Amino acid sequence: MKIKRKGSAVWQGGIKDGKGAISTESGALSSYPYGFSSRFEGQKGSNPEELIGAAHASCFTMALSLILGEAGLTAEQMETSAEVTLEQVEEGYAITAIHLTLKAKIPGADTAKLEELAAKAKSGCPVSKLFKAEITLDVTLLD
Repeated sequence: MKIKRKGSAVWQGGIKDGKGAISTESGALSSYPYGFSSRFEGQKGSNPEELIGAAHASCFTMALSLILGEAGLTAEQMETSAEVTLEQVEEGYAITAIHLTLKAKIPGADTAKLEELAAKAKSGCPVSKLFKAEITLDVTLLD
């Protein structure tokens, strides 16, 4: 089975004064603004790194749900954030690291088991497999 999904971007102008808009096939994002100022200066708008973070967090969490099910566990709730590090390197800019933080409420699980299963999800999720960057993970099991 092969599944294809689309995202798109348009851009007008130069790198610093230009403006762009991103859209997704689903319509979740429709001509949402992005640009130099939202990427490098903290201004309003989106940027590729936060989109990668959202994609990675959602993929990891879905993968963990599958792995938990295979272990006979079901999450009551899981919340994952992905902090994506963009930094200047010799050849320009690169995403050098992604740090996943999971907070989960899973009846019947202990911290050691959750850490083991989460590590499998981290290495096995399709989005993780895209990156050369170091991917780290913190896990918190909630009562």
